[in-house]
Amino acid sequence: MRIYHFSEEPYADAWSPERASLRVTIPNELCEPERAHELYNRYIDEWVLADELGFDIMLNEHHATATCMTASANLVLAILARVTKRARLLVLGVPVCNRPDPVRIAEEMAMIDVISGGRLEFGMVKGVPYEIGPANSYPIRMMDRFWEAHDLIVKAMTTRDGPFNFEGEFFHHRTVNIWPRPYQQPHPPIWSSTSTPANAKELGARGYVMGTFMGGIEDTKKLQKAYVEGYREAGLGHDVPVDRFGYLAMAAVARDGDEARRRADILADYLRTNSQVADPFNRPPGYFSVDAAFRALRSPDPKAFRILYTPKGRPVELARASLDDFIECGITFAGTPDEVHNQICHFVDSVGGLGNLLLMLQGGVLDHTETVDSMTLFAKEVMPRLKARYATDLKFAA
Repeated sequence: MRIYHFSEEPYADAWSPERASLRVTIPNELCEPERAHELYNRYIDEWVLADELGFDIMLNEHHATATCMTASANLVLAILARVTKRARLLVLGVPVCNRPDPVRIAEEMAMIDVISGGRLEFGMVKGVPYEIGPANSYPIRMMDRFWEAHDLIVKAMTTRDGPFNFEGEFFHHRTVNIWPRPYQQPHPPIWSSTSTPANAKELGARGYVMGTFMGGIEDTKKLQKAYVEGYREAGLGHDVPVDRFGYLAMAAVARDGDEARRRADILADYLRTNSQVADPFNRPPGYFSVDAAFRALRSPDPKAFRILYTPKGRPVELARASLDDFIECGITFAGTPDEVHNQICHFVDSVGGLGNLLLMLQGGVLDHTETVDSMTLFAKEVMPRLKARYATDLKFAA
């Protein structure tokens, strides 16, 4: 099992539950450059510490929001490629649907892979709905655009005999010949994230690593089942390696259980405020599949950000959920080292196996001292036990 430290580099000074929108329309006058300078360097220091403690590293990007200052994951990746020593560097991910030039993405990812000495884990994602506007993108047929961008990027990374021409429906390039080529051959490991069984099945058919984000035990089981179906139908084998699965959860550890819960409750505000998006940008027409749009219309609360179900079938609306709700669903692991270890083992065993555990150990107003303490306790008292327990669990228990 690989275990990743994750932070979205929030600007928590402007992160208020009372604000109508934390995304797209939030004015950047609320972001003081001097304060942002302090925070960027703090978060990089925490990623360097993660490398020293034995974590791998995960990051993503978002735009026009106080919840995530990583406007370009590639820039932070380039820094970490140079200043870290051993950690795998996972970006989950690069929103290829919102980028006008997939070849530039291939070039930048290849550079990062070379600088790091072959430590890049390359995640391509569709991107969230409320960033269609800031990206000046187009919400219709985004998955078709995604897979065409993916095909161009992979071909650019793997072509060795000089320029090629690419004429697709969305992208047209006359002369593609990236320098340098990636350090890892034929290309860095490819990841993608999803929350729908249809996309999970497609990822399984391609054998990519599937990341699922804070979906809890029940949703994760459904996605992994769909992945297995796609993997087997594509003839990739009967047994699916557990390293094909990654799961992102929030985590807080402390010697005192009440202190750990206080830290976890701060992290939980990340999900509780996810619905704070200005209405014109929340559900762009055409972004969601017909099935997803139909489910949203049938929801008892169409404006609800997301509803999950506990293993006992109790509905949990994330914008209003308590910390106990998050822990019961398997969205948050919180407590003493022993408690967190047991919660993670329960989750992994319940879903059938997991090769990559992505932990949001920093978020919101959780300060540097608290973050470092939580990371250090996890690395010293939880991580070795998890790695030992799941060292030989190489295939998914379908």
